[in-house]
Amino acid sequence: MGRRNASARRSRQLATGQKTMNITIAAVGRMKAGAEKSLWDDYAKRLGWSLTLKEVEEKKPLKPPQMKIKEAGLLLDALPKGALLIAMDRNGRPLSSPAFAKKLGAWQDDGIRDIAFVIGGSDGLDKSVLDQAQLKIAMGEMTWPHMLARVMLLEQIYRAQCILSNHPYHK
Repeated sequence: MGRRNASARRSRQLATGQKTMNITIAAVGRMKAGAEKSLWDDYAKRLGWSLTLKEVEEKKPLKPPQMKIKEAGLLLDALPKGALLIAMDRNGRPLSSPAFAKKLGAWQDDGIRDIAFVIGGSDGLDKSVLDQAQLKIAMGEMTWPHMLARVMLLEQIYRAQCILSNHPYHK
């Protein structure tokens, strides 16, 4: 099937509310009520794909290397089995919004049902997570608060969905 037909099919699926992909965002830390939570809820309501947020947290005070290893186990355990894994990592590849949308669209066209994004703690992701990721994405060279990074990721997922369905939001 050509890309044009795949794009038309995606548009029909999104217009009819079909949830063609399941998106999981697994992140270290718990989001509390506030501005970030309000923004998260707004984009989560808009998204046509199924969305699950998995929050993990290690309560024991550990040194950074041990904390990253512990968080890696918690994050990986929170993911759906067989999901395509995308790591949000400062050393990852920066993608434009259209390029990100193109990747998601290609995975959807290829029949990928479950996509999982992981966001590590303050010291980043352990090598064990990065080694399993099919893609590592950077959100630029700046440092972002973790709760805001979640919202920014969700906004980009929503923007990608709009790009794929030719919705005017992304313009």
